[in-house]
Amino acid sequence: MSALSIRPARAGDEELVYAVLYGLADYEKLLYRFFVTHETIARDYFCDNPLIHCALAFEGDRHVGGATWFWTYAGFAAKRGLYIEDLFVSPEFRGRGYGKALMKHLVNIAAEADALRVDWAVLDWNQPSIDFYVGIGAQLVTGLPIYRLDREAMKSLAERS
Repeated sequence: MSALSIRPARAGDEELVYAVLYGLADYEKLLYRFFVTHETIARDYFCDNPLIHCALAFEGDRHVGGATWFWTYAGFAAKRGLYIEDLFVSPEFRGRGYGKALMKHLVNIAAEADALRVDWAVLDWNQPSIDFYVGIGAQLVTGLPIYRLDREAMKSLAERS
């Protein structure tokens, strides 16, 4: 088995970033909400001021997965945070420590930036991922439910006087 390497995605990696996002959407049974294209990846990941970043993982020269992330800001603490949007390891490469290696990679990015924390969300039915996260020391944040305005609600609020 070859050693694992992790590197930032760069222009020309659109297909690999797409594979990470598609693989996770498929695993989470959310393909009906998947609208990513190679063009949107180039636009959002590889522009002058990227909206989001991606770390790609390889076993030798074989792409095994990756993680997408972006910076947040904790206003009260006056510190940045790192938010993991997506983390995916292809099924045939699971159980080799690659998910943990990706998490460690992201934690190191956060630590180098003196970030306060690393956050992410996990679907409540995804017990294997919950077990994995708890196993690396993550804690469930209680008392902080997430609220969302979808496009229709945003439009409705914007039109109110």
